[in-house]
Amino acid sequence: MKGIIFTSFIEMVEEKFGLELSDSIIEESSLASKGVFSSVGTYPFSDMVALVVKLHEKTAIPIADLLKTFGHYLFNVLAERYPQIVENLNCSFSFLAAIDNHIHVEVHKLYPNAELPSFVVEKNEDNQLILLYRSPRKLADLAEGLMEASFNHFQEKIDIEKEVVEEDGSEVRFILKKAQ
Repeated sequence: MKGIIFTSFIEMVEEKFGLELSDSIIEESSLASKGVFSSVGTYPFSDMVALVVKLHEKTAIPIADLLKTFGHYLFNVLAERYPQIVENLNCSFSFLAAIDNHIHVEVHKLYPNAELPSFVVEKNEDNQLILLYRSPRKLADLAEGLMEASFNHFQEKIDIEKEVVEEDGSEVRFILKKAQ
């Protein structure tokens, strides 16, 4: 998993919960990286799992909620550092429909080894977008937070319905409808 995800997660924890808790979850987790992250490095996914689980243990906030919150934070970090991902797009549907064929292509230029989830557009209409999320990492809650943050960015009211396709969470369908 790319370092920018780790550094952004640690920044979010520091901002929302404080430096002491951030240090604590790093020190108390058995991390292959020893808790030293660079935004351009690559680290084991197991380190992210350990950090999220430890944060859950310390705060009693459900893991799904932590991942969604991180998705909001990460969208804002990425949009600020890489404004080209949202430039020339006028709504969240156009942004989300462009993830696999545009945004992930650009990500691979920056990070050739990045292992990214896929977002297959199953339906794209004026008032509805259906995306199929696929990832062996099973981070649909993080993806949902990213989507919600895109709605905020584009100042839209969108309702999300999640449909678990694979029980293990590796495939989730998101049905997005513009609020009337």
